[in-house]
Amino acid sequence: MKDARPDAKTFASRLKAMVTLLEQRTRTAKIQEYLYRHVASSSIPKQLHCLALRLANEHSTNANARLQLPSPEFVPALVDNSFFHFVLASDNVLAASVVASSIVHNSLHPEKVVLHIITDRKTLSPMQAWFSLNPLTPAIIEVKGLHHFDWFAKGKVPVLEAMEKDQKVRSQFRGGSSAIVANNTEKPYVIAAKLQALSPKYNSLMNHIRIHLPELFPSLNKVVFLDDDIVVQTDLSALWDIDMDGKVNGAVETCTGEDKFVMSKRFKSYLNFSHPLIAKNFDPSECAWAYGMNIFDLEAWRTTNISRTYHYWLEENLKSDLSLWQLGTLPPGLIAFHGHVHIIDPFWHMLGLGYQDNTSIADAETAGVIHFNGRAKPWLDIAFPQLRKLWTKYVNFSDKFIKSCHIRAS
Repeated sequence: MKDARPDAKTFASRLKAMVTLLEQRTRTAKIQEYLYRHVASSSIPKQLHCLALRLANEHSTNANARLQLPSPEFVPALVDNSFFHFVLASDNVLAASVVASSIVHNSLHPEKVVLHIITDRKTLSPMQAWFSLNPLTPAIIEVKGLHHFDWFAKGKVPVLEAMEKDQKVRSQFRGGSSAIVANNTEKPYVIAAKLQALSPKYNSLMNHIRIHLPELFPSLNKVVFLDDDIVVQTDLSALWDIDMDGKVNGAVETCTGEDKFVMSKRFKSYLNFSHPLIAKNFDPSECAWAYGMNIFDLEAWRTTNISRTYHYWLEENLKSDLSLWQLGTLPPGLIAFHGHVHIIDPFWHMLGLGYQDNTSIADAETAGVIHFNGRAKPWLDIAFPQLRKLWTKYVNFSDKFIKSCHIRAS
C-alpha cells in the first residue's frame, strides 16, 4: 500500500504557505487595528461636542459667561516679566481646562501664574465661558482668539499660506486613508505613520502657531509653551531659573531610551535621508527632542532666523510633494531650532502616555509633566484606563455642563 503522507518537499511547501497565510492575516489584523485607532483618534467625541455647544449657548445668554479675561485690574500682568507666563494653544475646552487646573493646583505661587490661552474663532466663546464660570483665582487667565492679535490679523502669515498649500498637496499626494490601507507592500507601522499624518491635528493652526510666539508676545522675554494633551504634576516655577546658555528652546531630548515610539528618536526618525536635500544638510544620528513642554527664551529667539528657517523648509517640503518629511510640526522644528536647543532634565517632560499601555503608573506619577502624545488621548474611549486617571483628577466633574454632557471619570 502506497504511503499517503506527503514527501518532505511537499510538506515544506505546505508549511511555507501556511506561514505566509498567517503572516498575511496578522498583517491585516494589525492594519485594521491601526485604522480603527486612526478613526477613533481623529473624531471629536460627542461629549466634547456637547460641551462646546452648551458653553457657546451659555456665552450668548449669560453675562457671567462672557467676562473680560482677565479683568481690567490684572491686564498689566499680561506683559509683566516678573510673572510666570505659560502659553497654551488649543481648540479643546476640556483639555485646556485640565492643563490650566493642573498648572495652578500644583503651583507654589499661583498668584504669579499667567496663562495665555490662544484658540480659534469657533472655540473662543466656549473657552471664554468655561474660564469665566470656572476662575482659577489667584492665577491670571487670558483667553484670546488668534484673530484678536493685531500682528496676526494685519500681517501676511507664512504658516497660514503653508497650511493651505499643505492641505492641497496632501489631498493629491495621499489619496486618503483607503489608499494607504490598500497598499499591500508596506509594513503595518509605516501605514500607521501615514494614517497618523492624516490626522486633523497636524493641519490644525493650533499645532503650528508656536513658531510665531515672538511676534504674538512682543513684550515677553520667556514663556513655557504647553500642548493641550499634557498634565502638570509639580510646581513649574523652577523652569524660569534654568540657565539656557543663550539657547532659545529648552527641551527634553528623545534619543536616550529603548522605547521605539518616543525615546529612541533621532533625526532619521523624522526626516527622509534618502532625499539629497536632507542628506546634504543634516546628520541622521543627531538626537531629536520633544515638543509639548518647552521653555522658549523669546528675547534670544528674536535675534535669530529661526522662524524664517522654519517657513523656508515648509516651502521646500511642499515643493518636494511632502517627500522631505510627512508628519507634523516637529520635523521643521528640528531643522529650524537646530543649534538653538538647550537640553533639560527628563523629569520635566515624560512622553508616550498616549502610545502604549506599558507605561508604569509609578513612573508617570513621579514625572513633573506627563504628555499623552500619541493617539490614545485621555478624553477618548481608546485611552489607557490606568493612565487616564492622572488626567481625570483635574476634570471638574461637579460642573453642570460636564454632568449634562455625560463626561465621566471612566
